[in-house]
Amino acid sequence: MGKTKFLIPILAIAGFLGLSSIFVVDEREKALVLQFGQIRSVKEEPGMSFKIPFIQEVVRYDDRILSLDTDTIEVTPSDDRRLVVDAFARFRIADVVQFRQAVGVGGLRVAEDRLSSILNAQIREVLGADQVTSDTILSEDRRELMRRIQAAAQRSAAGLGLDVIDVRLKQTNLPEQNLEATFARMRAEREREAADEIARGNEAAQRVRALADRTVTETLSDAERQAQVIRGEADAERNAIFAEAFGADPEFFAFYRSLEAYEKSLKGSNSSMVMTPDSEFFDYLRSGTAPE
Repeated sequence: MGKTKFLIPILAIAGFLGLSSIFVVDEREKALVLQFGQIRSVKEEPGMSFKIPFIQEVVRYDDRILSLDTDTIEVTPSDDRRLVVDAFARFRIADVVQFRQAVGVGGLRVAEDRLSSILNAQIREVLGADQVTSDTILSEDRRELMRRIQAAAQRSAAGLGLDVIDVRLKQTNLPEQNLEATFARMRAEREREAADEIARGNEAAQRVRALADRTVTETLSDAERQAQVIRGEADAERNAIFAEAFGADPEFFAFYRSLEAYEKSLKGSNSSMVMTPDSEFFDYLRSGTAPE
């Protein structure tokens, strides 16, 4: 009974010490075994491991891809148009030993602060470089600029044991105080372009109207010329017919011409004529025979 009374506490202490010496590394993390603050072993593979209870401790770090949103900063490209920029990065802890040595007990919080400073510095350096304008940042070249920021940040973050996988620019806007001026300039440019388009349209319309007027004038002139030719040919043919008729029967031709003269002179209400009675004009009215 006396031995049992001492055995149970001993077994309990042994069990506690045994459980305290066992730890499990998850597949989503890496672990360091520290002894009095010094790194004794690195556990990067998932599974169960052992440590010395009370003397050694286990520090765990996330092995997944992490994200970081940077603070909004202002950058000035080479065309001196300031832009408000913020970004986010994807990174992971590549070397836990180097990471521990770089950030100490501050862990991920300190690492994020230092990585944010690195990203902001690289964003300013890349976007403020020569030949980089605000139009370049807002164009398809933006992808190449982000790649350059990521590569530069990767080199700087390597000393922290971090691997910067990707960097993306979330927003690239003008500062609030510059927006109204920019909008006014954009409106003025659009109004100028509209005025230019209207002027070019009016010029084109004038050319079309002038061409149409010239075409109408040429068409009318050609039609008048053709009409004059046709009328001339008709008059010539009529005269030829009259001449042929006069040559065939001069007396009938004279009679026909007299009738035409009567019709024209006595047309409408004009039925009064003042002439001498022996005028040749009335030869066909005084008798039924033609004049000698």
